[in-house]
Amino acid sequence: MLYNRFIALGDSMTEGMSDEIYQGKYRGWADRVAEVMAENWNEFTYANLAIRGKLVSQVVSDQIPEAKKFIEGKSTLVSFHAGANDVIRPKYDPDKTISTYNFGVDELVRAGATLMLFCVLEDSGAKTRAAQVWKERFKEFNENVRRRAAAVDAILFDPNRDEFWRDPRFIDEDRLHLNHEGHRRVAQAVLSRFDLPHDKNWREPLPKAEPITRIEKVQVDLNWFGKYAIPWMGRRLRGRSSGDGRSAKYPHPAPFSGKRG
Repeated sequence: MLYNRFIALGDSMTEGMSDEIYQGKYRGWADRVAEVMAENWNEFTYANLAIRGKLVSQVVSDQIPEAKKFIEGKSTLVSFHAGANDVIRPKYDPDKTISTYNFGVDELVRAGATLMLFCVLEDSGAKTRAAQVWKERFKEFNENVRRRAAAVDAILFDPNRDEFWRDPRFIDEDRLHLNHEGHRRVAQAVLSRFDLPHDKNWREPLPKAEPITRIEKVQVDLNWFGKYAIPWMGRRLRGRSSGDGRSAKYPHPAPFSGKRG
């Protein structure tokens, strides 16, 4: 099916962190997909309402009402990827998060859009205690995403089906967001679902990583702690979010060219 509009909703992943910066904005998987759609589908328009740091309740209360204004039936594709920021918080409430997520899905279905949902990668390969806790939480969260996708006949992207996604080299140095290659691979995976031009080798594993010394690993860990962990903890203590005060990068559907390649 051809879509004449793509509306992307969510948090930092859909905003594009931490892909390359293009014209002052993170590019990201959604922009990359929209670029190809625009080249292949006539009268195509694109909006990206995603903002980093947003909880699922904020995506549902702030972004979905805006998106509904622009939905024109099944020819409008809406991607909804939210909940990861809830899951990684110490005071995570699974019942509340899942209930809110399901409400958001139902709102988009009632609006008449074609819906695309995403599971979260459960196992990033990290062996820390926090990573193990998140893994179990994401398993439960993802099971609900799969059930909802099946129930409403949504398109589902599930990275847990492919082993290669567990390579930490798809993650930025902040150990949280996808890097340039990670976003590129997600875009290729999505494009392949729509039979649009894409890299047929998007499932190929990366070449074997060069080993690093123990001293180098310590240096990397210290850099990460100072550059990312401390600021993150500081925001939590102040009740702040990385998305506070930010607005959507493409708030209204419009023709899109972006950066190809």
